[in-house]
Amino acid sequence: MAMVMTAVLSENVSLEDFIASPPDDMEWVDGQIAEKNGMTVKHSRIQSRLDRAWGNYKISSGQGGEVYTEVPCRTDRRVRRPDVAYLTAELVAEYGDVPTFPQSPLLIAEIVSPTDIAEEIFLKAQEYLDSGCLEVWIVFPESRWIMIVTQSQKLTFNLDSTISTQLVLSGFSVAVDELLG
Repeated sequence: MAMVMTAVLSENVSLEDFIASPPDDMEWVDGQIAEKNGMTVKHSRIQSRLDRAWGNYKISSGQGGEVYTEVPCRTDRRVRRPDVAYLTAELVAEYGDVPTFPQSPLLIAEIVSPTDIAEEIFLKAQEYLDSGCLEVWIVFPESRWIMIVTQSQKLTFNLDSTISTQLVLSGFSVAVDELLG
């Protein structure tokens, strides 16, 4: 959860209106447009490294698809913007350049900021999983570990270990130190 929402900017905005034209750095939560904030330099650096690592791998492995940062996507009841997301080539072809993806991407990474609340992080991961996502990486920059959450498992990785995708972007692995160091 890269950022916590602290400012509600508008009330009673329909989901359809938000999906058609999602404003930058905003999420739609419970009928309101909420601003995301709390990003740090460390957060931005990790986001960039993970975006680059997944992007390079999807090309070199020939799996195709696309890697996005802060892309608007629909969950069961909200529009979220995961820090980093991967869509398979099939989903990219199906959805094209829609303003908001109608489901969660299959692989998502959320980078925890110092202002995030633990329970909200895990609820957000479950929200993604309930909305089409198969695998969520929760990145903890300060404690320097990464958790992978799927519907059936939770795995934790720390420095001096290698993390691998479990269900999506088959074969991808990277040293945790490369992402968090």
